[in-house]
Amino acid sequence: MIFRRGRDDDDDDDVDEDEEDLELVLFQGAVNGNTADLSKHGRLVQAALIPAKKLVTDALARRAEMVRIEPKGKLSTSTYFVDGISYPGDRMPGPAALGITQMLKLLAGLDPNVRDKPQSGGINSSYDEKSYEVRIDNQPVQGGAERLIVRWQDPDVTLDTPSDLGFDEALVEKIREYAKKKTGLILVAGPPLGGVTTLAKATVRCVDAYLYSVYCLAHLEKEMSHIRTFQSLEGDTLDQTITRALREDADVLFVDPIRDPDTAKTILDKSERAAFVAEFPAKDAADAISRLVKLSGDPKLVAGKLKLVISQMLIRLLCKKCRHAFRPNPRLLGKIGLPPTTKVLYRPPREDEEEEEEDVCERCGGTGYYGRTGLIEAIEVTDGIKKVILSGANPDALRQQARAEKMQSFQSDGLRVAAEGRTSLEELQRAFKAAR
Repeated sequence: MIFRRGRDDDDDDDVDEDEEDLELVLFQGAVNGNTADLSKHGRLVQAALIPAKKLVTDALARRAEMVRIEPKGKLSTSTYFVDGISYPGDRMPGPAALGITQMLKLLAGLDPNVRDKPQSGGINSSYDEKSYEVRIDNQPVQGGAERLIVRWQDPDVTLDTPSDLGFDEALVEKIREYAKKKTGLILVAGPPLGGVTTLAKATVRCVDAYLYSVYCLAHLEKEMSHIRTFQSLEGDTLDQTITRALREDADVLFVDPIRDPDTAKTILDKSERAAFVAEFPAKDAADAISRLVKLSGDPKLVAGKLKLVISQMLIRLLCKKCRHAFRPNPRLLGKIGLPPTTKVLYRPPREDEEEEEEDVCERCGGTGYYGRTGLIEAIEVTDGIKKVILSGANPDALRQQARAEKMQSFQSDGLRVAAEGRTSLEELQRAFKAAR
């Protein structure tokens, strides 16, 4: 097991010696350019800078992509997330957790004294000869405490192109076909912290920016190459900004997430003159359609203008160093829907196959998995889906209709990834069970 909760008192001397040799993360300034004057926060720096560095360093060393610190009465708990799986970290006194939170907020160019509303920022950092952008998000909780979420992305892992996110060629071509029509809405759906923005940007990159005018109206932290960033004018409404972009012959518009009825109606109305790509908070594609109908209050408008809804589910990839091959039972193949020609599948090593501590895979830490990929589902608004939308847009009915029309689902895409040897049937079972 990679993680353990707490330490024994007898180990304190050994831990101190190890920490003396530990290379700590180097914080190199706030992403937003608000350089913190540490001299004005001397007590905070003295008490919390090193603990904050150790927290982030520990997480990076353990290959975690996120750490969460959450108040639990007088104590706070830390939780590490490796490939989307949570592992318990240390417990700490409430004041210590608050100090780490305030320190990281200060380094991220945020106001450490503001504790009654959410704040988000980032810290340029380096560790083990790699550069990271450490994202800081805090949320106030009852009693005046704060929940802290610290995230980053391995710079060696690129998630920019459709192929990086696991789009197959059929889906890429489908998106391109809708872009060619220069009309309608493509919705990219998912829950918070589910990689929806990354998925949306990959969707936009399916469009050939050399053949079509692709404008980005969304407020992104970094500009997208080959896609023009279209700035809104001060005082302009969304409707006015879109109108100006259309006057410049925009073919495809990437806009901010749809979160309110006015935004939904504006984009659906304007999609008569250009293709739109927008994010939408929802559980999955069917849930997104149902929620959009309720938000807009106009099933007919949604049925007429919505063209495609894409969503993803993140699953773990098998560690290439320690995965085990096996010949699947033909009955198993028939039961799960894989073709009988499938000769080999892969699974993670079992506990009885790692008899000694030295046998634990150094690459994945003994979990059997290394990294994640997305399973993609796509619901196309066909005549059959339109009928379901007009009759109430029930999510279960939408899923049933999509299955009947053999549209790409999480299950079908998951079996494809398993057949390619990239994940295991056990991981698919775990992910589908967790998503229920």
